[in-house]
Amino acid sequence: MKTNKVYIPNHLKKYVVNQNYESYTNIDHACWRFILKISIDFFSEHAHSSYKEGLKKTGITINKIPRIDRINQKLKKLGWRAICVRGFIPPNAFMEFQSLKILPIAADMRSHKHLTYTPSPDIVHEAAGHAPIIANKDYSDYLTYYGEIANKAIISNEDMNLYYAIRDLSDIKENINATSKDIKKCEANLKRAYKKISYISESACLSRMNWWTVEYGLIGSINKPKIYGAGLLSSVAESENCLNKKIKKINFDINCINYKYDITEQQPQLFITSSFKKLTKELKKLSKKMSYKIGGLHGLKTALKAKTLCTVEIDNQIQVSGIVESFISENKEINFVQLSGPCQISLNQKQLSIHGPEYHSNGYSSPIGRLKQFNKSINELSKDELAQLNIFKDSKVNLEFNQKINVSGKIKKIIKRNSQIILITLEDCTVKKNNTILFNKLWGSYDLVCGSKITSVYGGAADKKNYYKNLEIDKKYQIYNLPDKKQDVKIVNFYDEIAILKKTKSIPMLYKLYKKVNKYSIDDWLLKYQFLEATNCNKNIKWVNEIYNELHLLSQNNTDLGRAVKRGLMLFR
Repeated sequence: MKTNKVYIPNHLKKYVVNQNYESYTNIDHACWRFILKISIDFFSEHAHSSYKEGLKKTGITINKIPRIDRINQKLKKLGWRAICVRGFIPPNAFMEFQSLKILPIAADMRSHKHLTYTPSPDIVHEAAGHAPIIANKDYSDYLTYYGEIANKAIISNEDMNLYYAIRDLSDIKENINATSKDIKKCEANLKRAYKKISYISESACLSRMNWWTVEYGLIGSINKPKIYGAGLLSSVAESENCLNKKIKKINFDINCINYKYDITEQQPQLFITSSFKKLTKELKKLSKKMSYKIGGLHGLKTALKAKTLCTVEIDNQIQVSGIVESFISENKEINFVQLSGPCQISLNQKQLSIHGPEYHSNGYSSPIGRLKQFNKSINELSKDELAQLNIFKDSKVNLEFNQKINVSGKIKKIIKRNSQIILITLEDCTVKKNNTILFNKLWGSYDLVCGSKITSVYGGAADKKNYYKNLEIDKKYQIYNLPDKKQDVKIVNFYDEIAILKKTKSIPMLYKLYKKVNKYSIDDWLLKYQFLEATNCNKNIKWVNEIYNELHLLSQNNTDLGRAVKRGLMLFR
């Protein structure tokens, strides 16, 4: 089958894999089919009206796990794309995909032992959970806007450590071969990561809004809520439990970001929005508090605390990307900024020639703001004022900025845009603040950015395409085999056999297989359910009735699995 190709920026390619559809077993398909069938029946009443039609519009098949290529072809008609990724990807990468209107879908399929709930991303969650509501335009608009804003949010080093701890715990809980010791070790690591969180970053705030809307959102009224969040649409257990009165329901607004969440547990409270448009309205309120809109001292302090790759924008046109190490300011005016490498200098989000991370591999620093002599920044100087300061190519200059920051050296190159100087390269250059050396002439050429103030600070590089263009993608990494669930060979063979017999609908052959299953004392509820599907649960047949009664007894258990089996049996009414 030909792939409907999606443009992926180079730095995101490392998360993209081939689905390797043939890796799914008949057990995987049976698990998917059971979840989808009971979900459609349940969500026809309890999900937002977009859900059922959205399944068709986004290529979500019912009887077999869908091909992500097919989902991509369907989403293309809605202005979106879909790509296959390996399990948990970093939150900033997920949001960047979303800002590009690309839905990342994890190829993994949960084991049927974890059918009712899994904390690890799988194709049920990513495809059957996220895709259907995208068919609703207002919701799609919110997702796109959210992705754009979240892509600007500054993520902290603490956030990333927490992400890795959550990912490891989620993966180990889904690993059928994991020991209790393995799980406890990951749980302890997660607790340590939580304890090291010293503040709520911009990215964490956005993640909370995403969690209480995109993942676990309800819509409608307190008394008659409908489900639209992907985490609920993909959880057999929690989708039912969430409607219980024991789960607190709160009217949605921006204050949802004050509620933290645990990705490995079911949620104690949920938020209900009156409409998808309200989601966008509240998100706009949140964006006004973010560094990419505020800039200045607030933005630099936020980036400094985060210790991650950020972009400092000057005069709404020049961007310097790197990790903010320090800055000098007075009366809220920024006079000097220093970033550790690799760094990048861009103009209107396009990297300036040679000024990429290879050239600025050891970091970057520059005075910003006004020269003392004229109380203007260099890009604001007239021709006469430039002449008085001797700012010409091959001339020696001694420039004194506010806060007694002095730049002296020989001008090697001047870059202009629209008659304004935006960058000056000097050789034999020294930068000082009083007697403190900020740049030593022995370190090479010095590139002086010419601007008056910092207008924006945001997460990531300004020109990601060029910042990461030399990043090598290991092709081996993109060959992804689904995790081995160590499934019993006999049981796998029984699922294979019944899949074939379903097509023939031969009752005698099915009965023969059923006796064989009993001979080996196989106690697998989902396998038994396959016999009910194959015979359309004809209880007039004695052995079919026996299976039904066994599963009916299981369905009486007041557990998530018991309730799921009960919903499965109700489909045969």
